[in-house]
Amino acid sequence: MSAASDDQPDVLTALTRKPDRQGDRALLDEILDTAQVGTLSTVIDGWPWSVPMLFARVGDDIILHGSTGAGALRQVASGAPVAFSVFVLDGIVVAETLFDHSANYRSAVVRGVARNAEIPADALDALSDKLIPGRVAETPTTTRKEIAATTALRLPIVDGEWITKARTGGPGADTDAWTGVVPVRTVFDDPITYTGDADDVPASVRALVG
Repeated sequence: MSAASDDQPDVLTALTRKPDRQGDRALLDEILDTAQVGTLSTVIDGWPWSVPMLFARVGDDIILHGSTGAGALRQVASGAPVAFSVFVLDGIVVAETLFDHSANYRSAVVRGVARNAEIPADALDALSDKLIPGRVAETPTTTRKEIAATTALRLPIVDGEWITKARTGGPGADTDAWTGVVPVRTVFDDPITYTGDADDVPASVRALVG
């Protein structure tokens, strides 16, 4: 990652333990494009506030959304500094001793100030198409009323205000006993039909589970 601003504590911009696991911008983009849920955190009236949120990366921005009735999101949109964290579990590392058990993972934290998206409909379309690629083209255009009820935020990815970390491989301990890695991945099961004909599953949904 790029050099941080002078007024930021080093603990926010560099790994103090196992610095070799720190990644570059390519890893950041990979993590943000792989994960579907991240945690948005800030401080409100001296109290910590965190909430898991669906998100999408569009170029150098992280797109978030929520209800206009969420007071915390209104404070975030007004300029409160935030941290957005993402974690992808890739495997459980099994060692001879419990002390040497570990996990393979990719993680990222992006800090900064989120702003209202200039075109909320575009932000919502980007988020929807990340979750179900191609779904936006199959649905009616979002109405003005729906847009008015939604807060769409844009968190810029700024050099010096993000950090990544990743682990790969097996246990670090030297042993003749069995060790290994149990891979972890996210899969989509067949859709459950609630209304309509089960044979009329949209193409985007079929592609997602396929």
